Amino acid sequence: MTPSDTGPELSHRFLPDLTDFNRGFWTSGSDGVLRVRRCTACGTWQHPPRVMCPQCRSRQLDWAGTAGVGSVYSYTVNWRPWNPVVPVPYVIALVELDEQAGLRLTTNLVNCDLSSLAIGLRVEVVFEAHGEIYVPLFQPLI
Repeated sequence: MTPSDTGPELSHRFLPDLTDFNRGFWTSGSDGVLRVRRCTACGTWQHPPRVMCPQCRSRQLDWAGTAGVGSVYSYTVNWRPWNPVVPVPYVIALVELDEQAGLRLTTNLVNCDLSSLAIGLRVEVVFEAHGEIYVPLFQPLI
């Protein structure tokens, strides 16, 4: 679960503008840890980040490290070359993290054989480094 450097072949990715609100998520991979907002009052995890806890309405939120492990909740394989610099096929997935039911991230699955894809597949986070931004991707758990 360590960050990896990317070469020019992955420069097609649209990167977020870093703000004070999202910086904790997009830069957290620098040390190999996926961080997600968590309510310090009730412990509820949330993604995408919000200014208030949806469970207890507290504004006491902080970035907390996750185990970076979860299961594929849903996925699709894209075969259409919408952008000529993006190689196909690629997998878009919704991954549910182990920390909490319903805590899901939209991501790409990498380093996987398409024939092994399945709902429930156990996966772990890997990071794609772009300067100070670390894009969380997931690969099958080994």
